[in-house]
Amino acid sequence: MLARLHRTALDHLGVLARAKVTGRRGIQIWIPIAAGPTFDETRAWVERLSKTVGAVVPDLVSWKWQKTDRAGRARLDYTQNAINKTLVAPYSPRPAAAAPVSAPIDWDELDDPDLRPDRFTVREIIRRLAEKGDLFRDVLTADQRLPDLG
Repeated sequence: MLARLHRTALDHLGVLARAKVTGRRGIQIWIPIAAGPTFDETRAWVERLSKTVGAVVPDLVSWKWQKTDRAGRARLDYTQNAINKTLVAPYSPRPAAAAPVSAPIDWDELDDPDLRPDRFTVREIIRRLAEKGDLFRDVLTADQRLPDLG
């Protein structure tokens, strides 16, 4: 649900973004931008966007780091946008049973009730690429500016 709210917010802002399942526990949203803004500026933009989305559904969102402190709520983790933070690259297999893959998804796949962060495995990712193409391709070539969030 939170990724769908981000999809709606980004669409409203006219921002190109792509989602991917992590192969583990979550969904990440990647936003390509043109050179120019500083790290601090982009981090602040992402934080503001996430906190705005989280404010729409405060009963579902927690900003607590520890899962035990969240009372069943989801963490919107804008802190992934950090210096020296490692993120799993698209199409990377994860070290877990069945070798799940961090796989880009179409925005409409967020509406699939069977979507799980570990849904795609090394056994099926090549077939998925053949069927859907590289869903992350435009992340490498898009040259957009982040809009003012006022």
